[in-house]
Amino acid sequence: MKVLIINGSPRPRGNTKIALDEMVKIFDQEGIESEIVHIGNKDIRGCIACMSCKTKLGHCVFDDCVNEFASMAKDADGFIFGTPVYYAHPTGKIQSFMDRVFYSAKSAFVHKPAAVISSSRRAGSVTSMDVLNKHLSISEMPIVTSNYWNEVHGHTPSDVEQDREGLDTMYALGKNMAWMLKCIEAGKKAGIEVPQNKKRTTNFIR
Repeated sequence: MKVLIINGSPRPRGNTKIALDEMVKIFDQEGIESEIVHIGNKDIRGCIACMSCKTKLGHCVFDDCVNEFASMAKDADGFIFGTPVYYAHPTGKIQSFMDRVFYSAKSAFVHKPAAVISSSRRAGSVTSMDVLNKHLSISEMPIVTSNYWNEVHGHTPSDVEQDREGLDTMYALGKNMAWMLKCIEAGKKAGIEVPQNKKRTTNFIR
C-alpha cells in the first residue's frame, strides 16, 4: 500500500511539511509506504477548459507536474493534500493543480481514501479545507477524518512543532488513514467489489 502526500506550500520545509511529516511517521510504523510530492514551487497553469483531456488526449494539454502526478496516482492507494492558508483560502498552486488533475484523471482517484490538511498562522484553515475537499467528494473518495479539523497553527515551523493539539490531530489522521486502507484491502481479499455507479448529467433548466 502506498499513500501519496502532496505538499502545496512554496516552502519545501515550512509549516505544512511539519504536519505532513507527522503522518509519514505513522505510515512508517504501520508498514505503509508514503511519498511526499512537493508541487508548491512548480510552475502550474490553471485549467483553461479546453476539454482536450476529455476529447483528444486523455491527459491535460499542459504537460507538467499535473500529468506526472496523474500517472503516479494510478498506482497509489491513498492521498493527503496539504496547503498553507493564504488570504483564508488554499494556495493558488494547489488549487490549479487539483482542478486540473482531478478533471483530467479522475479515474485514478475514485474509491481511494484521501484527506486535506491545512496550516495557518491564525484563521482560514477550515475554509481552505472545504475548498479542496470538494475535489474528493465529487470523485467518490472516502474522506478520512481525525479527532479535530485537519489543521496546524503557527507562524514558523518551530511554532507548529509546539502545536501539540495540531500534531495530535495529524497523528490521529495518519492512524485513521492506515486503518481505512487496511480495511479496504481486507475487503478486496474477501471479495467485496467496489460500487459501479452511473451518472446522468443534467444542466439547470428554467
